[in-house]
Parts: sequence; C-alpha cells; structure tokens
Amino acid sequence: MPTGPLGEYLRARRAQVSPESAGVPTYGVRRVPGLRREEVATLAGMSVDYYVRLEQGRERNPSAQVLAALSQVLRLDDDARQHLYALAGQAPGPARPAAPERVDPELLRLMGLWPDTPAIVLGRAYDVLAGNPLAYALFEGFEQGPNLLLKIFLDPGARTFYPDWEQVARYTVAGLRLLEGRTPDDLRIREVVAQLSSRSPAFVEMWGRHEARGQRLASKRFHHPEVGDLTLRISAFDVRSAPGQELIVYHAEPGSRSAEALALLGTLSATSAREAAEERPGR
Repeated sequence: MPTGPLGEYLRARRAQVSPESAGVPTYGVRRVPGLRREEVATLAGMSVDYYVRLEQGRERNPSAQVLAALSQVLRLDDDARQHLYALAGQAPGPARPAAPERVDPELLRLMGLWPDTPAIVLGRAYDVLAGNPLAYALFEGFEQGPNLLLKIFLDPGARTFYPDWEQVARYTVAGLRLLEGRTPDDLRIREVVAQLSSRSPAFVEMWGRHEARGQRLASKRFHHPEVGDLTLRISAFDVRSAPGQELIVYHAEPGSRSAEALALLGTLSATSAREAAEERPGR
C-alpha cells in the first residue's frame, strides 16, 4: 500500500529506535527492527489505529501536538524534527527557486579575491554553480557533471578523493533529504534523486534511511592526485541575495601540512593557467 513521504519517514525512523533506548521491555525474538507501530503509538499517547493511518498515508494532517510527541518518541534532532514538520505541512519552506540559478556577480568578484582559499557556491540539489580557481584545482578530476551528489556517487574516483567517503556521502544525502522536505515540488531535486536512484545502489540505501540533517561536517579529508592528503575545515554561509544558495569556504590550519599542500596546489594551478594563456592562438 502506498504510504507517501510522511509514512515512509515515520516507518524508517521508528526502525532506527531500539526498544532499550525507548524504555520498552522486550520478550523473545522480535520480527521487526526498532519499535513496533503499537509501541510508537503508546509512547506518543495516541491510538494505534491513528498511528497506523499516519504510516499508511490515510491521515495526512497531524496536529503540531502529534508531531511533537512523535519527535520525542523517535529521538529526532532539530533537523530531523524540522523535516518531519515539513512533510506534514506544518513548516512550509521557502518558495521554490526559479531555474536556472545564477550567482550574484558581486559574490563571484569576492570569491576571486581569495586566491589562497577554495570557495564554491552550491545551489538547490547541490548543483555547483560557481567556484574560484583554487576550488576548481582542488576538485580537479571529478568528471560527473556539475552536481556534487553526482560526483560523490557516480564518479569512479570519489572514494579515493574522499578517504572518509561513507561519512561524506551520508551527510550530503541527509542534507538533500532536508532540502526535499522544505521544497517537495522542486523539479531539480527530483531529477537528481531519480538519476541517482537508477544508477547508484549506495545512494538508494542511504536515501532509504530518511536521515535529514542541515549541519555540515566541520572538516573533510581529501586525497588530491597532485599534492596528496589534505584536511580542510569547512565554513558554510547562506547567500542572502539568493535564498537556497550556499557559499562553501575551505581552509587549512595555518602552518599545517595541509596548508603547505594547499599553497602548493595554488602554485600549480596558477602555473597551469599561465601556461594555458601563453599557448592560446594570437599570442
């Protein structure tokens, strides 16, 4: 029976809550992972029939009080709770952005003033809208389109480029799930999900967990083919002039091996750009 996004989310999240953590006594062998429907209903103070209707998609307008009780029982953090409310129509997100997305020229100019700091602009569905030269040098070798999720799941070099690929992939998928809850009718998000669902079993498995998270990793490890290993801290900023866009800035700890590698990458990138300019016709 079709359940809809809300029912799918509730079923996936209750499967991740152990009876022990919820204070539910267990006897014998359990046939389902996590909590049973009747256990969730009892803990949330509602009838089993009502909760079953929620999971089956026959009840689509739960009250804020019901959602608050379910959030507590299912151990949802702030991002996951926000996603639950959005799926239930209680927390409408921003208006769907128009396509195609464009980057503010002033933001592009600002990024160009950071020759020693990689920076990119991400749009809806993690499309890479722009980057400065050092960012493009950092992500060199990623060939799968302009979308960060496609690069992570479909590029054959991704698991080498990201030594902590599993963690990076899970955080990125959880971020996309949160965006989907805020703008469920966004066609670009649907396109990315459909493409990955048809081509990446790893994405299908992670997407099926229904994890929703807005917080990004504080740092990432990279293995670059030219300069080796780097650990870079990440700062993310919402772009006020274009709701839905994010400016992502990467930086290394001063004096670290990663800072030296980043400086070397900048030198190599500048040299390559200069040589390419000198080889252009007419010079």
